[in-house]
Amino acid sequence: MQLITKEQTAALLANGAQSAKGDIDPYPVVKLFTPDAQATWLLTELDPSDRDLAFGLCDLGLGCPELGYVRLSEIREVRGRLRLPVERDQWFTAAGPLSAYAAAARRAERIVELEPVA
Repeated sequence: MQLITKEQTAALLANGAQSAKGDIDPYPVVKLFTPDAQATWLLTELDPSDRDLAFGLCDLGLGCPELGYVRLSEIREVRGRLRLPVERDQWFTAAGPLSAYAAAARRAERIVELEPVA
């Protein structure tokens, strides 16, 4: 499975360009996870000058998810107990901005799904 699609890459780069111009709070574009461990990443942007550098909400399953930068090349190397590679959640659709996911994750001590806004 392709970790990030071309369409998602384009959206991540567009958010990265917007972020470079000022403070933004975009919706997550892609959700990555370890199928045999507790790690999850909600990514919102890629640095246009370094397409390996992503920003988002990172949860390594230790009870303290945090906002920050991560290298896609490092995510690709992560393996869980069964040595399975990181996967993309093909059905993920963000229900709110990254700040809402971060606030919910701080309360739950892990990344959780948001309730869709009606």
